[in-house]
Amino acid sequence: MKNNKPLWFDAGVNLFSDRFNNDRDAVVQNARNNQVSELLLISSDAAESKLNADYCLSHSALYCTAGVHPHYAGAVSSDWQHQIQLLLQSPTVVAVGECGLDFDRNFSAPEQQIQVFETQLQLASQYKKPAYLHERAAFSTQIALLQQCSALTGIAHCFTGDTNQLKAYLDLGLYIGITGWLCDNNRGQSLMDAISYLPLDRLILETDAPFLLPKTMLNKPKSRRNEPQFLTEIATQVSSLTGHSLVDIARHSRTNCLKLFQINTDEHTP
Repeated sequence: MKNNKPLWFDAGVNLFSDRFNNDRDAVVQNARNNQVSELLLISSDAAESKLNADYCLSHSALYCTAGVHPHYAGAVSSDWQHQIQLLLQSPTVVAVGECGLDFDRNFSAPEQQIQVFETQLQLASQYKKPAYLHERAAFSTQIALLQQCSALTGIAHCFTGDTNQLKAYLDLGLYIGITGWLCDNNRGQSLMDAISYLPLDRLILETDAPFLLPKTMLNKPKSRRNEPQFLTEIATQVSSLTGHSLVDIARHSRTNCLKLFQINTDEHTP
């Protein structure tokens, strides 16, 4: 019997988090058992980029980013750019990042963050890959840098901003990544207010697993660990706040991922 349930694409999974060390393959299988047909694994430095790329090569319908998170900008090796360039030639590496600016914690000095970010934006342009963007407490600086990039494509990963910030990213042609932050009544109010301004053709869903377990879940796992299989919980909240059907949300968010990351589904069977 044909399964008519909609397929989903989780565009943000930290699969090499220590919290997945004991059951990484099972997490992927749980996702597929729950109609999450594709996963995008997020990389935060060159070493994790290599782990992700190798894992994706041996697992169908898995893709990843390659890049350096702003937290690690101050710790890059002298040949980090070359390492990322090699990985960007892999068929499973579909975006540059997670890259951007984080002036909230400043684990790396702002000037180091900016330098590493600008290099990655250049790589995205050179290899015609979308930028997988991170931003915290650095919106004005980050948007100014992005506005200087011609032919920019990308996603505002784990967007937590307000309506004005949302519209600024949309004006640049970016997609918006929505996570379980939308399910948090305490921290997510600005995002809840902004979500009605996000058109379906720019919506991308991501769990950011194992983080940001949706607080709207009725039966939360005892571990409080988020997984890709819970992606529909975020979609349900989007539906509740916007009136869009789950079928439409699934279709648009997955199509947006396939388009942005230049993925041909003929490469695999979901």
